[in-house]
Amino acid sequence: MEAPPPPRLLSDIKAPGNLASVRHIILVLSGKGGVGKSTISTELALALRHAGKKVGILDVDLCGPSIPRMLRVQGRAVHQGDSGWVPVFVDREQSISLVSVGFLLEQPDEALVWRGPRKNALIKQFVSDVAWGQLDYLVVDTPPGTSDEHMAVVDALRPYSPLGALVVTTPQAVSVGDVRRELTFCRKVGLRVIGLVENMSGFVCPHCSECTNVFSKGGGEELARHAGVPFLGSVPLDPELTRSLEDGRDFIQDFPDSPAFPALSSIAQKILSETPVGLS
Repeated sequence: MEAPPPPRLLSDIKAPGNLASVRHIILVLSGKGGVGKSTISTELALALRHAGKKVGILDVDLCGPSIPRMLRVQGRAVHQGDSGWVPVFVDREQSISLVSVGFLLEQPDEALVWRGPRKNALIKQFVSDVAWGQLDYLVVDTPPGTSDEHMAVVDALRPYSPLGALVVTTPQAVSVGDVRRELTFCRKVGLRVIGLVENMSGFVCPHCSECTNVFSKGGGEELARHAGVPFLGSVPLDPELTRSLEDGRDFIQDFPDSPAFPALSSIAQKILSETPVGLS
C-alpha cells in the first residue's frame, strides 16, 4: 500500500485579497476551553504594538467573543466601506484593529445559536471581506477544539501563508491531554507550530512573592519537549492581569512590575524573532 501524500503546507499557495497587505498571521489555538487563549491573544497584540508594530485581531471565537471587553471597545460596530468591512480601532493611533462577532450582536448577552455551515460562512467572510489595510501582524483568536470552525479558519487562511500557530495550555494533565490533540491537528493540516505557552502557571503572592502551583507545574513545557515544538514560556496567574482585562486597560503599559509582565514580553519577543527584520 502506498503511503498517503504529505499534508499540503499553508505556504504552498498565494492569493490576493484583503489580507494581501498583512505580513504575518498567527493563529492562537488550544484543544481546551478556558485556558486563556483570548488573554494571550490580547496581550500578545498589545506587546507587539508596544514594539512598534501595527496589529489586527480577528476574534473567531463565535460563541465566546470576549476580546471587545478586554480592549474596552464593546458596543462599537464594524462598518461597510468601499473595500469591505472596516474593523474597530482600539486606540487613537489606529495601531490595533479588531473584528469580532461581538460587534454584530444586538445585545451583549445574546447567544449565537447557529449551526456549522452558517458559522463557517461567517468565518470565511471575516477573512475575505475585512479591509485590514497594512498590518505587521494579524492575531487570530480561535474557539477551543478541532472542529469545523477550525477547519474553516485554516482553509480560509491557507492562501495567505500564516506564520503558524501559537498553542496555549494550562499545566494540569487534563488540559495537556486535550492540547496534545491540537498539536496533532496542526500536523495533519500542515500548520506550523510557532510554540507552546503554559498559562496560569502558578500564583505569585503579591505580599511575599512565593509561588504556589495552583494547577500543577510544568505540564506545558513537558508537552512541548515531548512533541518537539518550541516552548515559549509560562505565564503565572496574576491579579493585575485579571484586573486589567476586566477594566479594558493596557496591561503591558500599566503593569510593568507585575509577575506576568516578563513572561508576556518574552513571548512577544520570541514571536518577533520568528520574522525577518526586513519584513516587519
